[in-house]
Amino acid sequence: MQYDEFITHVQSLAQSNSREDAERATCATLETIKERISSAESQALAAQLPQELAAYLQGTETKPDQDFDLQAFIVRVSQKENTEPITTAIHVRAVFAVLQNAIKPEEFAKLHAHFSRDYEEMFGTSPINEVPA
Repeated sequence: MQYDEFITHVQSLAQSNSREDAERATCATLETIKERISSAESQALAAQLPQELAAYLQGTETKPDQDFDLQAFIVRVSQKENTEPITTAIHVRAVFAVLQNAIKPEEFAKLHAHFSRDYEEMFGTSPINEVPA
């Protein structure tokens, strides 16, 4: 999946009027995923995404904070995105849904395994077959 297609899908699923909001949501979510998973898994995920998005999963080696729950995840993304947590939750769900479609199923399963049960609502969306533009 190409960068423009990824962002268009996020924008559509999040029902956002602004492409810039979809880009900001995507970047903030990927940066927070990077904080949550191992460096090796982050690199594996980055390898399957367009370079413009992969950059948000790469960089300085950080030790993942395996203890933060969904609420803390939403707060972290909300701060990066500078949006209200309710809006952020919609954005995060959209990014996860597009990720599920953009990467190999086995890679998505590995990503999913890094998140505790309280994240299930973020993974509840089935893969997208066609998202209206």
